[in-house]
Amino acid sequence: MLKINKSKNSVINAVKILILCAILILLSGVGAMAVTTNLKTVKIVLASGYEMTVLTNKQTIKDILEENNIILQNNEKVSPNMEENLTETRTITILDKSKQEVEIAKISESGLETSLNNLLDAYSKITEKIEVIEEKIPFETITKDISDGESNTRNTVLQEGEEGIKQITYKVKYQNDTEIERTKISEEITKEPVNKIVQVKSIVITTRSEIKRGSEGETAEVATTGTVADYQNYARERCYDYGWTDTDFSCLVNLWNRESGWNPQSYNRSSGAYGIPQALPGSKMASAGADYRTNYKTQINWGLGYIKSRYGSPTAAWSAFKSKGWY
Repeated sequence: MLKINKSKNSVINAVKILILCAILILLSGVGAMAVTTNLKTVKIVLASGYEMTVLTNKQTIKDILEENNIILQNNEKVSPNMEENLTETRTITILDKSKQEVEIAKISESGLETSLNNLLDAYSKITEKIEVIEEKIPFETITKDISDGESNTRNTVLQEGEEGIKQITYKVKYQNDTEIERTKISEEITKEPVNKIVQVKSIVITTRSEIKRGSEGETAEVATTGTVADYQNYARERCYDYGWTDTDFSCLVNLWNRESGWNPQSYNRSSGAYGIPQALPGSKMASAGADYRTNYKTQINWGLGYIKSRYGSPTAAWSAFKSKGWY
């Protein structure tokens, strides 16, 4: 009886061991299933454009990259950031840093104190503007010497100089409101300069037709002085009498500046022309008065009458002179 009881106990123990092993195997399978359930599929896109798919149960981007032995280079960045958890898209992208970010990183590494705004200002847009400015054109001084080598001379301003004006158009580039480049596009003269004309002549005494009797009955001319301003003032009044304008008078000034310099005693040795209007011959002016040699008014009256009958106005006479060199 005792031998039979021992055999039964052995069978019972063996059954228990089998049941225990089965339970352990079952628990291991459940654990493996649990681990497998936590694994996720993640796509990693490298900076080169290569894509790879991995299985992981990690949560943060940093852990996932380390798990797959992926190390970022200095010029690379990752999205999402290292410390963030994996997003629903389950995609990790590694990119090259932009030029601005590389420069910011370099400055930060050098220890310089700066701000992001200051760094970004260095990359602000360049703007272009068109600017038009006015500049003055200086006039020239022209000297006409009709002194014939005389040592006793006088300078007379026949025409005052005036500065001209030109407009210059520029294309200007600005960055941070600072001019960095200026390029001339065009240039236009809006007002021509007027040259100053100075006449150098010998000092002479002009005479008028006023006559007095000497103690012995001879005649003598009374010498009186006159200036270019006197001659031109008289000529201006006579121009108005003809109905001519200030423009006509300006042309007359130009014309007789060229002809005689408004010198009543001007004589052209080669042609024989004489006086302010350079009558040829000078005796023609006797039709306006016998005192044409000594009276500038007589010379001017004859000269204006000649211009009226031949050209109609000083403007037309000046135009003809410029074309032919004489009038």
